[in-house]
Amino acid sequence: MTGMRMPTTADLMSMWNASGLKEKLIFTFGMLVLFRFGIHLPVFGINNEIFSRIASGNNIIGFLDLFSGGALGKVSIFALGIGPYITSSIIIQLMAVIIPALEKLQKEDGEAGRRKLSQYTRIFTVVLALFQAIVFMGYKAHHPGAQNTGINHTMFYISSIVSLTAGSVLVMWMSELITERGIGNGGSLIIFVGIISGIPLYSSRTAQMVSNDSALMMGLIMLLTIFFITMVFIVIMQEAVRKVIIVNPKRQVGNKVYGGVNTFIPFKLNPGGVMPIIFAIAILLFPSTVLSLVGQANLPAGHIQDIVLVLNKIFNPSGLTYYVIYFLMIVALTFFYASIMPNMQPKEIAENLKKYGSSIPGVKPGRPTAEALDKILTKTTFIGALALGIIALVPAFASYATRITTFQGIGATSLIIMVGVALDLINQVRTHLLARNYESFLKE
Repeated sequence: MTGMRMPTTADLMSMWNASGLKEKLIFTFGMLVLFRFGIHLPVFGINNEIFSRIASGNNIIGFLDLFSGGALGKVSIFALGIGPYITSSIIIQLMAVIIPALEKLQKEDGEAGRRKLSQYTRIFTVVLALFQAIVFMGYKAHHPGAQNTGINHTMFYISSIVSLTAGSVLVMWMSELITERGIGNGGSLIIFVGIISGIPLYSSRTAQMVSNDSALMMGLIMLLTIFFITMVFIVIMQEAVRKVIIVNPKRQVGNKVYGGVNTFIPFKLNPGGVMPIIFAIAILLFPSTVLSLVGQANLPAGHIQDIVLVLNKIFNPSGLTYYVIYFLMIVALTFFYASIMPNMQPKEIAENLKKYGSSIPGVKPGRPTAEALDKILTKTTFIGALALGIIALVPAFASYATRITTFQGIGATSLIIMVGVALDLINQVRTHLLARNYESFLKE
């Protein structure tokens, strides 16, 4: 028996070139560079310096700016970022669960149905982008100094709304191209790059804060330690699976016996990855943006003004109530995301197992298997949802406890997104390389 030959550098280079991975990575990198270039193209007629100061003093605008990669603070053509597309995707997926016609498109009409749903998502993205552009320009109307002088007021607003809407649609197009022709999820990667680009700014602010108060040095060390431990738990949770043992029947073909080997079905502890986090942020920031605009209006004193003030406190990213709602939404969206994933449908899995004569040890095929799988998936998803929610909150509260609040945006939501997207990208690269390896093995 000959030993297995270890792959040489030439083998790895051949696999790299032949698998098409190089082209996918170059394409993805090129689209992300194009996105970063667009962030520095300002909307005509806005005084960026004045608006950046306005944004830095507003928690909601600053929070939105984090996920747009700084595009909102610069008032670039990509100021709305990927937000409208993600919000549109969430709403269409929710409607697909409620409306039978959309559910049929998603589950029964195959690729054609999914294409039609994607088209609905794009159309609704344009509507949301237009609405958010109007909201954004309405917010700017209460800060006249942010507009350059000598520009026709009406044409300025119309051109700005069109530019912001078109920029958001362009970001959506780039996101879909990355998902289709590149590597990884386009929307997640765009958010990932935006967050990474903000780290130098957060680091410089933190360094300045600690240099002004040396007593905060120990707090910074504790915070970074918590960040590191959080990243370890994120990796563990992202890779953790619940293995359900499956007994396969033996089949005799001629003198040979096939099958009879026990396998398992892996159910991920966190089936949605970073998507529940991204969905929760997108949903919460939408009312925050609208309330920020309403808060700028000169509302008459009374019940309406009181209600707006209360809602502003609830949806303020620096408030305790916001984090409670955020945690509950992560748990709910994790369950929702698990319920729509094709590989986590107990009835379909039970039918397929019965069809091929496989079964779970000690469980009868058919309905009992579906019920057993449903219990397993419910428990697994519940543990994963709680873990995801807790991990998302721990760094945020650690920022308050250590008084190092300059890293709050990174710690509260962005850390898990960065690690989750990086892990997903690594896994997809590994899958491409393994697929090529298996192809070479079969040819030999």
